[in-house]
Amino acid sequence: MELIRQSWQDSDRLYGYRKVTHDLRDLGERCGRHRVARLMRENRLRSQTGYKRRPGNRYGRPSLVADNLLQQQFDVAAPDQAWVTDITYIRTHEGWLYLAVVLDLFARTVVGWSMSSRIDSDLVLNALLAAVWRRRPKNEVIIHSDQGSQFGSHDWRDFLKTHKLKPSMSRRGNCHDNAVAESFFQLLKRERIRRRVYTTREQARADIFDYIEMFYNPKRRHGHAGEVSPVEFERRHFLKTGTV
Repeated sequence: MELIRQSWQDSDRLYGYRKVTHDLRDLGERCGRHRVARLMRENRLRSQTGYKRRPGNRYGRPSLVADNLLQQQFDVAAPDQAWVTDITYIRTHEGWLYLAVVLDLFARTVVGWSMSSRIDSDLVLNALLAAVWRRRPKNEVIIHSDQGSQFGSHDWRDFLKTHKLKPSMSRRGNCHDNAVAESFFQLLKRERIRRRVYTTREQARADIFDYIEMFYNPKRRHGHAGEVSPVEFERRHFLKTGTV
């Protein structure tokens, strides 16, 4: 029970019985998930669940629209073949803070992100610049977004051409076409943002940085990644394929 409680607390009280079971098995404990579920239930250790996004149209119409190259095919064979990007908002007492992220579809790793008090083209370009700087892709990468005006600007298109990135866009008003980015934002808000009250934008920035770089990428077990973290999933892929 102490190991279960430690796993649950180390995840910032987010994990349910499935991920806790994986933690215990990694420690060499022989246990079934039903037993872990029963013990967590008896000790009132619950996972964080439930978040609904705000409905409504967002961000205006783009000046340029790209074809939907992904067609909801979110499983890829290797890193840096396809990235997805999107924008969300965080409430603070100073006003809204906007967050743009870029995720690699292979392991669901956040490879780039940017935050600003303004929702403009610089917000998304800075996130994409961070992804390019971090990953330095050698081959052409698909970058998929919704049809927000920031993703249809001439500055956005010029950046994609310069860095061998191929644009792809969701159908108008169809959130399922960018479901991976939507899913990440649901996790972020359910597991961190909705559990906090941010007095300042700087306080929110620091907390979101901590979630992405200190928890989600290196530690958080992900179902798509075989219940290991995105960083560990990529590491195992590189060891298996002998690539860097």
